[in-house]
Amino acid sequence: MKKIFALLFIASLVISCSEDIMDDINKDRNNALDMDAMNLLPDLILKSTYGTAATDLAWYATVFIEHNAGTWAQSWDADRRANLESSSLLNNSWNGLYNAMNSAQAIIDKTDPNTGDEPGNFYARGIAQILMAYNLATTTDFWGKIPYDEAFQGAANLQPAYQNQSTIYPIVFSLLENGIENMEKATRGAGDKDLIYGTLALEANKEAWIRAAYSFKARYYLQLTNVDTNAAEKALEAAANGFQSAAGQLLLGGFAIALPGSNPWGEFWFYREHLSVSSTIDDLLTERNDPRKAKMYNPDGAIAPIGTAVQTQGGYVQSNYTSGFAAMAQPVIVFSYQELKFIVAEAKFRTGANDWQDALEEAVQASFNFHGAAMSGDILDTAGVVIGSFNYFEEEVLPRLTPGNELNEIMTQKYIAFFDREAIQAYNDYRRTGLPEMKNPNNATVGFPHRAPYAVSEVASNSANVPDIDIYTDKIWWAGGTE
Repeated sequence: MKKIFALLFIASLVISCSEDIMDDINKDRNNALDMDAMNLLPDLILKSTYGTAATDLAWYATVFIEHNAGTWAQSWDADRRANLESSSLLNNSWNGLYNAMNSAQAIIDKTDPNTGDEPGNFYARGIAQILMAYNLATTTDFWGKIPYDEAFQGAANLQPAYQNQSTIYPIVFSLLENGIENMEKATRGAGDKDLIYGTLALEANKEAWIRAAYSFKARYYLQLTNVDTNAAEKALEAAANGFQSAAGQLLLGGFAIALPGSNPWGEFWFYREHLSVSSTIDDLLTERNDPRKAKMYNPDGAIAPIGTAVQTQGGYVQSNYTSGFAAMAQPVIVFSYQELKFIVAEAKFRTGANDWQDALEEAVQASFNFHGAAMSGDILDTAGVVIGSFNYFEEEVLPRLTPGNELNEIMTQKYIAFFDREAIQAYNDYRRTGLPEMKNPNNATVGFPHRAPYAVSEVASNSANVPDIDIYTDKIWWAGGTE
C-alpha cells in the first residue's frame, strides 16, 4: 500500500512539473505581456512624432491652412471643403492619439512613486508626462471636448465622459510641470531607447527634455491669448527656459530614401501624391521677393490655384520638403527653434516690450537659417559681378510693420516659416488669430473647418457622450468658441 502511495506521489510531481514546464514553454516571448518603462519609450516616442506630428492631421492641416492645395482624391475634396464632416475622416488620428496616450499612461503608471514597480525611473516618467501633454493638447486642439480623466481604463470603462477644453488645458500644464520636475530628479537615462535626445550624456539629455517641456508651455500659453489676458506674459516666462538654439529643437530624424524607412510625408508623396504648392503661400512669397521661396519649391513650376485646382497627380509644383525622393529623408518636426523665436516675438509685441521688433528679426533670421537661405547679402549679375546688396528684414518686413498691421506681419512671417511640415501649428495659429488671410473661395461658400469631426469609433461606441458639433460654425474654446 505504501508503494502505491509513493508511486502516486511521484506521478503527481512529474505531472505538476510537466505542467509548469509547458506553461513556461507556451509563453510567447515575442509578445510580452509586461515591459519595463525604458523599453516602452521607443513606442511612445514613435507614436508621438511619426504618428501625431506627421500623418493625417498634418496632411489635412496643410490643405486647411493653404500651404498646399489638395490636388488629388481626399485632399482634393478637402481643398473643395467637401466630405469633411464624415466621422471617418480622422478616425485613424483619433485612435492613434489615444494609443499614444495609452502608451504614456502605461509608463506613468509603471513609474508611479506609490503604486508602480519602477518608482525611481524619473527619466522615463518625465518623458511620458511631457509627451502625454503634447498628445493631449493636440487632441483637444483638433476636437475641443475630449475624454481624459475617465480614459485609459480599457474594458473597465468603454464610454468615458468628455471634458471641456478649459479643463483639459490645466492638465496639459500640470503634466509639463511634473515632467520637468521628474526629469530634474533623473539619475539615469534611457540610452538609445530615447530616440530624440538619447545620444547625449545624461545631464545634456535631461536639459534637452526640460527645455522642450518649457517650449511646449510657451506654445500652449500663447495659444490661450483669447481666453487669458496674461497668456503672453506666461509664454515669455516659459520661453526663457526653452530651446537655446536650433540644436535643441524637438525633431525625429534617421529616415532614409527607402521604403520602408522613409518619413511619413515622403511615403504619402510616393504612394498618393495628393498635394501641390498653393497660390496662397506663393503669392505671399512672391510679393515679398522672399529668398526662402527657391528653397521651398521650384519657383518656375505651375502653382495650384487654391480651392479651384484641377485633379492631378504631379501636374503642379510640389514642396521640396514633403515631395520627391530627397524629402523622404527629412526629419519629422515636433517643435522647431524658429517656432519658439516667433512665440517670443508675438508675445513681446502683445506685452508692449520695446524690443519686439528685434525679437521678430531674430525669429525671421531663425527661419532663414532653418530653410537654408540668406536673409541678407550681395546681389550678383549673370556674370557673378556684385551689383548691389539686399536685406530682407529691412526691405520687406520693416515697411509692413505699420500701425495696426504689426500682428498681421508677425503671423504672416510665422506662416511662411512653417511651410509646410509645421502645418498643424500654422492651423492652430490661424484659428487663434485669423491671420494671415486665407484665400480659398470655398471658405466663403461652404465654410472653413474650425475643428475635426468626432471619430466613428467614438460615435459608434460612446454616442451618449460625443458632443454634437458643426465643424464649420462651432469653434473650439481657445479660438473663441463656447463649451
